[in-house]
Amino acid sequence: MTATDFEFTDTGPAASLSPRHGYTLAQRDRMFLWGMLALALGFRVLGMFWLPFVDTTEARYAEIARIMVETGDWITPQFDYGVPFWGKPPLHTWLSALGMKMFGVNGFGARILILMTALATLALIHGFVGRYKGRDQALLATVVLSISAMFFGASAFVMTDIPMVLGTVLTMVGFYNAMTGEPRARIWGQMAFVGLAIGLLAKGPLVVVLTALALLPWLALGGRWRRLGMLPWTSGLLIVTALTLPWYIAAEIKTPGFLRYFLIGEHIERFIVPDWQGDLYGSGHARPKGMIWLYLVGTFLPWSLFALGLLPRAKTVMAGLRQDSDGWYSYLVFWCLAPAILFTPAANILSAYALPALPSLAVLLVSLWCAAWPTTGKRTRMAVIPAVTIVPALFAAVAMLSLIAPQVLNLNTQRELVAAARSINPDIRFTFSGRRSFSADFYTQGQARFVTDPAALGSLAADSIPDAVAIPTGRETDLVPLLGPDFHRIGQFGRRVLFTDIPFGMDAS
Repeated sequence: MTATDFEFTDTGPAASLSPRHGYTLAQRDRMFLWGMLALALGFRVLGMFWLPFVDTTEARYAEIARIMVETGDWITPQFDYGVPFWGKPPLHTWLSALGMKMFGVNGFGARILILMTALATLALIHGFVGRYKGRDQALLATVVLSISAMFFGASAFVMTDIPMVLGTVLTMVGFYNAMTGEPRARIWGQMAFVGLAIGLLAKGPLVVVLTALALLPWLALGGRWRRLGMLPWTSGLLIVTALTLPWYIAAEIKTPGFLRYFLIGEHIERFIVPDWQGDLYGSGHARPKGMIWLYLVGTFLPWSLFALGLLPRAKTVMAGLRQDSDGWYSYLVFWCLAPAILFTPAANILSAYALPALPSLAVLLVSLWCAAWPTTGKRTRMAVIPAVTIVPALFAAVAMLSLIAPQVLNLNTQRELVAAARSINPDIRFTFSGRRSFSADFYTQGQARFVTDPAALGSLAADSIPDAVAIPTGRETDLVPLLGPDFHRIGQFGRRVLFTDIPFGMDAS
C-alpha cells in the first residue's frame, strides 16, 4: 500500500484512530498549506540575510565556525584562537563552516546548511506520516512542525539542536519502519543507526538516552522486544562506529582531556549540579526542576493550544488509543515524552531542550485531530489557517525591524556598529570596553580587542592607527573622558556607543 491508496472509512472510534486511516483535505486547503510552507520558507531564508548574529548563543557558534574556516582545523572547534571548544561535537560547526566556505563568511553562509538539515527533518516527517496516514495528514503534520515557534526559529539558527533533531527523527522513523515490516525494512534499520551517528556527532551520547527512553517502554508493550532481531545489528553498529569513533579518538589525541570534560561534565554534572561551575565556556542555566514541561508548551505554540480542541471528543480519542494495535500512538507518546522525562530532574536546561519532542508532538496532534474530526470541512480550515500565519508573520516583522530599524529591537549585536565604523575607515581598529562579544568577533573577522581595564582606553590616542571604541550604554560619563578630545561620538548602536578618532564624514585617508 502506498500513500496514494488511502481512503477514509468511519466505522467507529477504533477504526477512526487506526494507523491506516486516511484523512482527506480539499484541494484548495491543500494548495493553501503548500503555499504557507513556501511563504514560511521564504521568510526564513530572508531572515538568514536580515537577522544579525546576537550574543551569545548563535554568535558564539558562528564565530567558532568562522575560526574553523580561517584556521583550517576541522578536528577541534575553537572557542577562541588556540582554545579548544569541548562543549559539543562538531557536526553543527562543520555545517556552518562548510556553508561559509561555499557562500562566504556571512549570516547566510553560516546558516544555510543548518536550514537544509531542518528541511531534511521535515521531509522525513512528511514521508513517515504519508506512509501510514496518507498524504494529507503528512502535509498537515509537516505544516504544524515547520511553523511551531521553536522549530521555525531554530530551523536556520546556528546551534547544535537542529542537527541533533535530524538524528533523533531519522532513528525513530527508521526504527518504526524496520520493526513494522515495511518494504526495505533492512535499509530503514540501517538508517536508524545512521541517525544515532548523526546525533552522536551533533550532541553526543544524549541522543542514545533520548531514543532509549522512547523505545524501551514501547518495546515492552505487547512483547515487541521479540522483534528486535529484525534490526541489522551487525551492519548498524559498524555504521555507528565507522561514522563517529574516528572523530572522538582524533579529538582526544589532539586535545587530551576532551573526553572527560565532554562525557562527564557536559552530560552528567551540567544537569544534576545546580549552577554548575565546571562550564568552561559560560555558566549554568539554573531553572526550577520540571521547567521542561512549560518549555514544551511554549516551544510548540501556537499548536499546543490545539490540544484543548480535542477535549470535546475525548471519548473517541481514548477509545482509539486503547485499541492501538500497531503501536502508532504509543510510539508517538513515548517519543514526545522522552525529553520531558529526561530533563524533568535537570537543574540546568534551556528552552531548546524541548526541540527533540516537537516532531512527535506534531505528528501526534495531527493524528488525533484528524481522527477526532475525520472530515474535510470548515473545522480544520478555520482552525489551521489563522494559526499558520502567526509565527511567520511575527518572524517577518522582527526580521524587517532588525534590518530597517535595529534600534527599535535593541538587540545585543555589533553588526551595525562594525559596519558604521568601517564606513568611516575600512582598516579601523576595534576596541570594545567590557567582556567579550562573539558578534563583535564575527563581524570584525576576529580583529576585535576587549578591555576590562578602563585605563587601557587612554593609550589609544597615542598612535596613528585609526580607532573605533565601543562603550556600553550608560558608561559614557566615566569612560569617555579617558579617550581624550580626539574621539568623536558617532552614535548608539544597540547596547553600545561608538566613538572614533576620525569624525564621521571625514575622508578616511
